[in-house]
Amino acid sequence: MTILEHSPDVWDANRVADADRRHVWHPYAPRHGATGNLVVESASGTRLRLADGDREVIDGMSSWWAACHGHGHPALREAAHRQVDRMSHVMFGGLTHRPAAELAERLLGLINSPDLAGDPLTSVFFSDSGSVSVEVALKAALQYQRGVGHPERTRFLTWRGGYHGDTQGPMGVCDPDGGMHSLWTG
Repeated sequence: MTILEHSPDVWDANRVADADRRHVWHPYAPRHGATGNLVVESASGTRLRLADGDREVIDGMSSWWAACHGHGHPALREAAHRQVDRMSHVMFGGLTHRPAAELAERLLGLINSPDLAGDPLTSVFFSDSGSVSVEVALKAALQYQRGVGHPERTRFLTWRGGYHGDTQGPMGVCDPDGGMHSLWTG
């Protein structure tokens, strides 16, 4: 029997915790941590319902990606369902679609409002995470310097205490002294 053949009933909190302990390597943790992870059954707003009974905890990390609206916001759920019913994902390798084009125009309209100073932006680069967006920005900056005849310009300025993501480039511009990514300094 494969994992996909198991019924949902077989996956109780103990089974989830055991499979997690045996197979999942969590970020910011050693592969075999001293403590187990809490098993979350569901999430709504700012609360996480644990699978070990009726306990709820406040999601103090906001699951990093749900800080703005909380978990399960009705408008976001409805929009996600509408989108996945049409298409769940289309790569941009030679393809495009209406939601991306519309969002790009809306974002540029907001960014280039008359209230903001500076030259107007003309392009949007979509990425799937903060780390990837920083990675792309670093590559674009290096490519630009090479394109204008300065390939020696490879240094980046960053915030002291800054955190920019978990891929190699963003870790390289995180705070080398007080940050968690000192191994990627330079």
